[in-house]
Amino acid sequence: MQKILVKWLAVIGLAFFISACSKPPEIISLSGNTMGTTYHIKLVPNDEMPDAQSLQTEIDLALEKVNDQMSTYRPESELSQFNQMIHNENMEVSTDTAKVIAEGLTLYKKTDGALDITLGPLVNLWGFGPDKRPTQIPSQQEIDLAMERMGIEEIAVDGNKISKQNPDIYVDLSSIAKGFGVDKIAALLDKYNLTGYLVEIGGEVSLHGTKADGSLWRIAIEQPDDDGTEIQQIISLKNMAMATSGDYRNYYEEDGKRFSHLIDPRTGYPINHRLASVTVLHEECMIADGYATAMMVLGTQASLELAKREHLAIMLIEKQDDGFKVFYSEAFKPLVTQ
Repeated sequence: MQKILVKWLAVIGLAFFISACSKPPEIISLSGNTMGTTYHIKLVPNDEMPDAQSLQTEIDLALEKVNDQMSTYRPESELSQFNQMIHNENMEVSTDTAKVIAEGLTLYKKTDGALDITLGPLVNLWGFGPDKRPTQIPSQQEIDLAMERMGIEEIAVDGNKISKQNPDIYVDLSSIAKGFGVDKIAALLDKYNLTGYLVEIGGEVSLHGTKADGSLWRIAIEQPDDDGTEIQQIISLKNMAMATSGDYRNYYEEDGKRFSHLIDPRTGYPINHRLASVTVLHEECMIADGYATAMMVLGTQASLELAKREHLAIMLIEKQDDGFKVFYSEAFKPLVTQ
């Protein structure tokens, strides 16, 4: 009887061992601060990756490097040094900075000028850059003078060398640098051959593989209100990046009028239309980020036309008198019917 009991205990113990071995690994969560916002990362660990603390250090160093390259808030960053150049000369920069600036030039053409990385003088003039908020609304003359310091055609990229013909040109990469930061961390995680991860920086997201249980990552798209507590749509994604842009968080009011941080580079003024939120899917978060910003400038109809031309999956949320109306591009609709 004792031998039988021992055998049964051995079988039960083996069953528990098999059950424990077959359990999927727990998801590791990491978070921190970067680029004036926060980041959150979830990943399915494996034996190739370092311990969580070492991985977080590697991630923080990678994000610090992006800031040292492209932040306009850091006087010694590569971008700040380029902006401070007063002579017509080449400047050698990192491969990353050259890549992001080159993508900015490409997106300018694809968006008919709605995304303009030389927007910096206007961003600063309206109080959404390193400079302080203006004490009064800029005059037309001030806006015209700021626009004279813009011009995408004044910038050239040749390998890792960048130059500008007009010394007053001021480049601001905030419309795509955050998305690039997401891509950078995704590439960092890829070298460890993880089966699944989610990287999010300030609302821009990159997803790879699946969660520990094999299910797809589910992403919530907020309703564009000041509270940010209502969910408009939930979608499931795999091996895709997503960027959302809106005018409902970063703004200020003056004399009862609301001024968005999103400036139309073609007019010099903050946007003023009913489109409240744009969500764009793309394989690269940097590109999704740029398109999302451009579409907030373009408005609903022009954005849908751009999405059709570039075969983009987008979701638009437009303000209505009685709530919100949602628009989907053809490429996005399959995600809604999942």
